[in-house]
Amino acid sequence: MWLLRPPGVYRPQEDTWLMAQALTQAGMPRGGRVLDVCTGTGALAIASAVAGAGEITAVDLSRRALAATWVNARLRGLRVRVRHGDFGDLVGRGEFDVVTANPPYVPSTGVPDRGPARAWDAGLDGRCVLDRLCAVLPLLLADKGMGLIVHSALSDPDVTLRQLRGGGLKASVVARRTVPFGPVMRGRAAWLARRGLIEDGQQHEELVVIRADAA
Repeated sequence: MWLLRPPGVYRPQEDTWLMAQALTQAGMPRGGRVLDVCTGTGALAIASAVAGAGEITAVDLSRRALAATWVNARLRGLRVRVRHGDFGDLVGRGEFDVVTANPPYVPSTGVPDRGPARAWDAGLDGRCVLDRLCAVLPLLLADKGMGLIVHSALSDPDVTLRQLRGGGLKASVVARRTVPFGPVMRGRAAWLARRGLIEDGQQHEELVVIRADAA
């Protein structure tokens, strides 16, 4: 999928395509209402439209990302509503049949409030966004709605599963893929090893897609 990507916007890569595949296999409700969290270039919003979604909202903290999403959708003749801000701001403003999310999940020494690293740095355990997302997801989903979240195994999928189930959702891992470290992970491999998150010399990580279903 060719996508316009301005400087500073997250480049679609293995996690994006694993999510797109999981979305296709999950089955999009015809005409479903979709929310794409941390949309980046809008790759998953576009994949939702292709899969048959009827109404798509893409949210991101980056205005450049939203501009890219809007252009990428328009170039394909697709309608995607873009919204600047945090996904938590949408609680109480409608419910969604499908929520897709490729949030920041890379363990880091800090959490930037601007710049490209905001798309991947997620605190010491990689969960500063994931924890909030798990708490908010039950409030965003319609009855029988479905959420799909992708993140690294370094960010502890078992915690994600427990939090989602604690929120009343049925949750399971529906896709896995082992991929080589990208530039960010390679650059902080020594630090990750010192913290016990990876083995010395490790050069691969496992990605997981977790599906959560509302009753």
